Amino acid sequence: MNNKQSLTFALLIIVIIFLVELVGGFISNSLALLSDAGHMLTDTMALALALAATIFAARPASKQKTYGFYRLEILSALGNGVLLALISLYIFYQAYERFLHPASVQSTIMLAVAVIGLLANVAAALILSKSTGENLNVRGAFLHVVSDLASSVGVIIGGLLIYLFGWNFIDPVLGIMIGLLILRGALLLVSDSVNILLEGTPKGVNTLDVAKSIMSVAGVTALHDLHVWTISSGINAISAHIVIRDDAAGRAAAILKEICVLMDAKYKIKHCTFQTECDSCPAGLICQVEPAEKDGHGHHH
Repeated sequence: MNNKQSLTFALLIIVIIFLVELVGGFISNSLALLSDAGHMLTDTMALALALAATIFAARPASKQKTYGFYRLEILSALGNGVLLALISLYIFYQAYERFLHPASVQSTIMLAVAVIGLLANVAAALILSKSTGENLNVRGAFLHVVSDLASSVGVIIGGLLIYLFGWNFIDPVLGIMIGLLILRGALLLVSDSVNILLEGTPKGVNTLDVAKSIMSVAGVTALHDLHVWTISSGINAISAHIVIRDDAAGRAAAILKEICVLMDAKYKIKHCTFQTECDSCPAGLICQVEPAEKDGHGHHH
């Protein structure tokens, strides 16, 4: 199942559960269920945004958007992260309100609806978990569903304790715990998205190691202006000026091809743009060579 299919299935599940929890919340007079329904509505919007970004990201590059629309995915992931942070603040506020004004609820209806919500969230989480590895956007949607799952567990536990002991104070305590869980995920997502938007080095890639790997290729004597960044989830890029020995200048294309293969194998960097220079080139005279990229992302000079 691809990212688009995963997001579509998850969106359908969340929309159905939102409607079930909304009706169940009104019938049972459960503020916890109504809050969770609100949470689900926010997630519906977030999943729809993620799905739209996935569709736009598949659009081809144009003269104005030479990288295509890959960055829409990152903008969507950033938006999801901010949305998650706002959800956690809303939960904290609701928890505070519930401490002040504990509500009497029909716990049996509350429990039944919460169990349905839990099962549906588990299904949505399983669908999305298979696509979260590489894609930040799907990961954002997955975090939304996990936060819903945690909310459902909290509502079930709270419902049981209210049903058995009448402990209304448990509800806001669980709300705070769920809010902290959501906030942690939100901060991580925002941090990753901002790092990509600021052209930061990809996670797991050390620029010093990359430089040493390039220098280890026969014929390379020096390099400068090294940049490694992420275009979108799973698409890393590199650019650098590489100085080649005079007697190896005739092999420049072969050397660059070897470096590109090395970058892909060691660091999963598929998009390579290199400018070659020779040891004795006069200032201002440089030769630019870039081999064709097997994934079609290469730019030729």
